[in-house]
Amino acid sequence: MSFTAEVKEELSRVEPTCSHCDAATLSALIRIEGSILFSGPGKFRLEISTDVPQVARFIIRALHGMYALKTDLTMRRSVLHKTPNWLIDVPTQPHLTEALYDLGIIGKEGLKRGIDPKLVQKSCCASAYLRGVFLGSGFISNPRGDFHFELKVESQTMANDIVSLLAKKDIHAKIVERRNSFTVYLKSGAAISSFLAFVGAHQSALKMENERVIKSVRNEVNRRVNAEIANQAKTAEASVEQVQAIRTLLDHRDIKSLPRGLQEYIQLRVRYPEATLKELGERANPSLSKSAIYHRVRRIEQMAREVSGKPTKK
Repeated sequence: MSFTAEVKEELSRVEPTCSHCDAATLSALIRIEGSILFSGPGKFRLEISTDVPQVARFIIRALHGMYALKTDLTMRRSVLHKTPNWLIDVPTQPHLTEALYDLGIIGKEGLKRGIDPKLVQKSCCASAYLRGVFLGSGFISNPRGDFHFELKVESQTMANDIVSLLAKKDIHAKIVERRNSFTVYLKSGAAISSFLAFVGAHQSALKMENERVIKSVRNEVNRRVNAEIANQAKTAEASVEQVQAIRTLLDHRDIKSLPRGLQEYIQLRVRYPEATLKELGERANPSLSKSAIYHRVRRIEQMAREVSGKPTKK
């Protein structure tokens, strides 16, 4: 089962918080998955198609319980994908037009494009509406990979309304137009987790958070490892240059002719070629600071340039 399917299965089990929540969810599902067919002046027929059996059951139960509407259910199977699809047909009947008005699907001027404000006045109803949108057209990638979340809608107005609804919960989404539809999307793992928690998919949100923590720890470990490798490479390169400077100097000068401090440094560097300056300072007797060791390094390199006839660095 895909993570999208897991989330939809969890959302289909969420109980409404108030008596208006089911209407908000039903309105969103009709808006996303429904088609209104005109059969005459003021007469409508409604078809709703879904791939989620729990959603089909909810739609039928809501239409029967809230509006006493008659429905017909047909299960179809895709020849290409061999996946079942449920078609809910709501024929023309006395209370259908009233129901569509009540659900904010149609108004006095015809079909509405956005979200009816009266459906999402309460926070629980806004959550229920977004739950319906995700059940209808939501997609979420497996959190073990890249974080990605989408809600596909048919109109710019609907997309804008969803973005505004999410913004009220500090979830900042963006919109992209694709062919004849608009996609509201999230890329942030934190934003996706917030959405899942808001619409009631708490187990899925917890799974997202666990994966976010694992990714964060893994990225931090990789960063530290890369930094350590870079530091080791830098130390090794510096050590090679220091040993080369020592060899150049000793080709022209006897070690005994050098100051005692430089003799000690040369002996330490030759003995511990991979050590850092700090480690060399700790091995000195008495121990020296990193800056003190670095001063001796600079002195050796300067003397090496002088005896080899190379220009002195300023």
